[in-house]
Amino acid sequence: MPLPLVWLGTAAIAAALIADEREKQKEIAKKRLHGNAVADHTTGASAELSPSLWHTGDKKVELEPGSIICCFVFGVIEHTGIWLGDDTLVELHGSGLIRAVSTRRFLVGRSGSRVFQACNHLHQPLVGEQIIARAKQAIFTYREYDLLDNNCHRFVWHCLSGEEKALSSFSKLNNEIGLYFKEAIYWDEAII
Repeated sequence: MPLPLVWLGTAAIAAALIADEREKQKEIAKKRLHGNAVADHTTGASAELSPSLWHTGDKKVELEPGSIICCFVFGVIEHTGIWLGDDTLVELHGSGLIRAVSTRRFLVGRSGSRVFQACNHLHQPLVGEQIIARAKQAIFTYREYDLLDNNCHRFVWHCLSGEEKALSSFSKLNNEIGLYFKEAIYWDEAII
C-alpha cells in the first residue's frame, strides 16, 4: 500500500518541477520579446536559457552553419555538435569516431526530436570564425572517448576555440562559450 503513495508523491513533485520550469521559460521569453533579457555572460554561469524537454518558447530559429547545437540523451544529459548546413552536423560519437551525420541520425537513440542552437539574447546564433574548418578537418578521426575528460563538449570547444580543455559537463561548456563570445547563452529550439 505505501508504494502507490510514493509513486503519487513522486508524480506530484515532478509535475510541480515541470510547471516551475515552464514558468521560468515563459518569463525568459517575455523578457527577450521586450528587450529586457540578460545580454552579458557572467563568469562561472551556465546558460541563461537551457535546452528543455518542456521548452515553451514560441520562437524557433533557423540553423546557421558553424553554430553549436545540442540534443538530449534520454532526458538526462546533453549531447553537442557543430552544424555544417545542408542537414549535416559533426559530432564526437561515443565510440571516439568524429563523424558527419544528419539531424535524424544525431537524434537516433536519444530522447525527443528537438535540436537546440546556442544563441544570444536576440535569437542570433553564436558562430566562431574557424569552427567549420576545424569540425570538417576532424571528420573521420578518432579521439580516446571519455565521458568526463574527452567528450562531445571538449570536441565542440576545440572546434570553437582551437584549445583542448576537459569539460566534464554541459554547464562548463556553456560557461566557456559565454566567456568566448562575451554574451549570455540562450539555447533556442531549432527548426529542423
